[in-house]
Amino acid sequence: METTNHQATQRAFGKAKIFIAAYGALSTAVLITVAILAITGHTVTSFMWGRSAGVLASAAVTYWLTGLAARGARGAFLRVRIISIVMPLAIIGVDLIPGVTTAWFAMLQATCALAIAAVAFIVNGSRLRAAFSG
Repeated sequence: METTNHQATQRAFGKAKIFIAAYGALSTAVLITVAILAITGHTVTSFMWGRSAGVLASAAVTYWLTGLAARGARGAFLRVRIISIVMPLAIIGVDLIPGVTTAWFAMLQATCALAIAAVAFIVNGSRLRAAFSG
């Protein structure tokens, strides 16, 4: 069994953290865009506010969990694996429902989904799964 102390394992977690940080930065940009539009009198919905804040919160939680997983917390690792798969599907799935949101909002959210989807490939790869096997 491999441990989380292995250098390649820590590099994989480092890459995951970079993508999660990008997910957070993109989520922040979406929330700021919604705020600016609201301040300047454009129409924004409560869905846009809630979704933007929720995605940003998920980025913060996922980053924190990834840090715990990098230190060997199996439960945190499993949660990161789940979040990294579910969030892109949820983001894209909801955005594909006609009339739920505007095209520009869906496109910005899709960029967030791409960043967290990249994490799914890293944390579900053989290197990290091996570190937590057994």
